[in-house]
Amino acid sequence: MIGLVYFLVIVSANTIGAISGMGGGVLIKPIFDVIGAHSLAAISFYSSMAVFTMSIVSTLRQVRNKVSIHWNKALLISVGSMSGGALGNLAFEWILQFSNERTTQMLQIILTILTLLFALFYSKKENFSFCCQFSLIYVLVGLVLGFLASLLGIGGGPINVAMLMLFFGMPIKEATVYSIITIFFSQASKLMLIFFTASYQRFDLAMLLFVIPAAIFGGWFGAKMSGILPSRKVSIVYQAVIFLVLLINCFNGFRLFF
Repeated sequence: MIGLVYFLVIVSANTIGAISGMGGGVLIKPIFDVIGAHSLAAISFYSSMAVFTMSIVSTLRQVRNKVSIHWNKALLISVGSMSGGALGNLAFEWILQFSNERTTQMLQIILTILTLLFALFYSKKENFSFCCQFSLIYVLVGLVLGFLASLLGIGGGPINVAMLMLFFGMPIKEATVYSIITIFFSQASKLMLIFFTASYQRFDLAMLLFVIPAAIFGGWFGAKMSGILPSRKVSIVYQAVIFLVLLINCFNGFRLFF
């Protein structure tokens, strides 16, 4: 039963995540927290597997849609994202080891809410940009995004799109493409670390039979819709998801206190 619930959540979240460039984890993680069927570490793992799979399908679909991708930019962001993803996972495990699930989850909620508020504020002022073109800045932005994505267990989230637009002056539809690529590399490094250290053995891997097919379908359908929708509609989806996830995280934070 819980597998079917996860399947439906991931399909819906990854469809929206692929359209908006957020990755489905920004919805999957807090919704799984509400359901409460697995540990915090397991939820983070399932969420990462879902958005990693979605990022592969979505990127392949974008290439088939003949979306223009500057692979030198993608490579620079990805180098930083891979390093940040590994560091974020190490930070998550360290915090979990020296505190408890309640404290770790509250930290994730607070940081997620802060990044959501930043993204929501910037989406209203998106005409402002630094328009940086230095290679080092691409790497550093990727590092920060990969770190936060892995630490928070949300894959990427709205901060990816907002940061790419802010630092590099990308229009929102272009930023969503690079955001998905960033998600791929940050989650790839996180998952490789999990598998190489064999820490996956503490999770119920049978759940992946629901997680991965749902992620594939959601990523494919979301990328297809992204190619159809105009930038204005993508912006509306982006802002609506931010608001929804803010409400879910506030609910989760309130529930931890009471």
